[in-house]
Amino acid sequence: MITAFPVFESLDFPTPSRETLGQAYEAIGAALDEGDLPRALNLFDAQRRAYESWSAHVELRFAQDTRNAAFVAARDYADTLTPFATGLETDIKKRILALREQAAQHLDAHVLALWEADITTFDERIEPMLAEEARLSAEYTTLLAAADIPFRGERHNLSGLEPFQQDADRATRHEAEAARWAFYAENGEVLDRIFDDLVRLRTEMAKTLGFDTYIELGYRRMRRTDYTAQDVARYRERIVTHVTPLVQALLQRRQLEMGWDSLKAWDEALVDPKGNPGTAGDYDLMIARAREMFANLDETGEMAAFFSAMVDQHYVDLKNRAGKAGGGFCTSFSIEGTPFIFANFNGTHGDIGVFTHEMGHAFQNWKSRNQPVIDMLWPTMEGAEIHSMGLEFLTWPEIDLLVEEGAGERYRRLHLIESLCFLPYGACVDHFQHEIYAKPGMSAEERHATWQRLEKLYMPWRDWGDLAYPAKGGRWQAQRHIYGSPFYYIDYTLALCVALQLWLIAQVDPARAMDLYRGLCEAGGSQAFCSLVRSAGLIVPFEEDALAEIVHEAEQMLMM
Repeated sequence: MITAFPVFESLDFPTPSRETLGQAYEAIGAALDEGDLPRALNLFDAQRRAYESWSAHVELRFAQDTRNAAFVAARDYADTLTPFATGLETDIKKRILALREQAAQHLDAHVLALWEADITTFDERIEPMLAEEARLSAEYTTLLAAADIPFRGERHNLSGLEPFQQDADRATRHEAEAARWAFYAENGEVLDRIFDDLVRLRTEMAKTLGFDTYIELGYRRMRRTDYTAQDVARYRERIVTHVTPLVQALLQRRQLEMGWDSLKAWDEALVDPKGNPGTAGDYDLMIARAREMFANLDETGEMAAFFSAMVDQHYVDLKNRAGKAGGGFCTSFSIEGTPFIFANFNGTHGDIGVFTHEMGHAFQNWKSRNQPVIDMLWPTMEGAEIHSMGLEFLTWPEIDLLVEEGAGERYRRLHLIESLCFLPYGACVDHFQHEIYAKPGMSAEERHATWQRLEKLYMPWRDWGDLAYPAKGGRWQAQRHIYGSPFYYIDYTLALCVALQLWLIAQVDPARAMDLYRGLCEAGGSQAFCSLVRSAGLIVPFEEDALAEIVHEAEQMLMM
């Protein structure tokens, strides 16, 4: 059932150069000159898979140890080479699109639409800017990965501090948040400078390419082909209308249950009055339990065999350690057809969410590995997040295996509440970025004030108390997507709306929900986001009633 994965450590992707890339693309161009479009397309796809596999490997190794000089040098080299490779790729796309009628006989209309967007996002004039953008993003990642925060006689990185931020003791949570934000305050000027450079650079790229602002370029770089910024704005408004009041009611109820005189920002992480449930045990136990969970969840045995192959061949890196980049992600090596899961376990319930989330990405990528061209292996990001967030909910029946004993129901409740709370936050991040790039000349103080204003709109309950740095609008600087992946955040909320529909179906027909999920995974990136959702018989989040039933059912469950 599972094609054997090569051991991860055995992967060795040749390092490309300008010369070798030039030769590869000359061969593709020669095939086009000869009128052999099928051969040109095969060569083009193979070359892109080779480059992206190498690039993903370089990026992953850097994330695994941001202090390793060789990994840093390889990342810097890739950052300077990628714009050159993008230029060569763009030229070939333009040539193929010029043969539109002939190309349509070999490529799906969706792929051609993606390429139409791609060719408007690059010009050789912005090549140095792209390299500088990558350098600045790496500077941000390195700065946060190097965090060495003193707390109660020990030192922690940002991931290591998270268990204290969720501690059942209110004073501990407050102290941990104070330590966290002291780090951001200490580095505030650097963070402001990095972001200011990124905004100005991205705006310059947009104007060079003929756009009025970076917003349109940002949407095209995200390959959004079937909805607009106006659709997203209306969607954000519905979150404020339908979701924000429910979240506020849930938080007010928590305040009353806990007997707090007021709800502070450091209280929001404590979802369960008994204390947030922890994990079932250490890393080895969690892996063993995950094997069992997937075996029970999927009667075909496919998911369990896939996960075992990933673990046995070392395609997971889940332990937190010094120098490791924060967060979690899933990458893949398309030449091999193998995904890789990266995360930072810290013993909190967040480990379970991140693990099931990234496993969803990995399973989708593996299921769609046989899609005909590289552009169809992954959906665009809002589509890709359906699979990750969907698996978070579909694992509910077996999640007791990963949670501390007797806490399964508490975890499911916590997960649903956190998901609802995320929707206003995700919308706030997106709205912030739209305002920032619409007015790129804002000062650092104006950007902080913008976040402060939007935070009050989407999360009116938020009270930072004596934490001065986030209180003045600095919370956004902890959101890595804002720095490294502009406009990639609303995607999570859009996908969550679809994942919650799978949750609703699973409440009455788990087998049907799993079948829908498996089909979505296999479809991969074969369709644009809205088409992908509709093809599964689900409601596109931009439709008027997309949130109504979800909010109603969640309210019935949580406010009883």
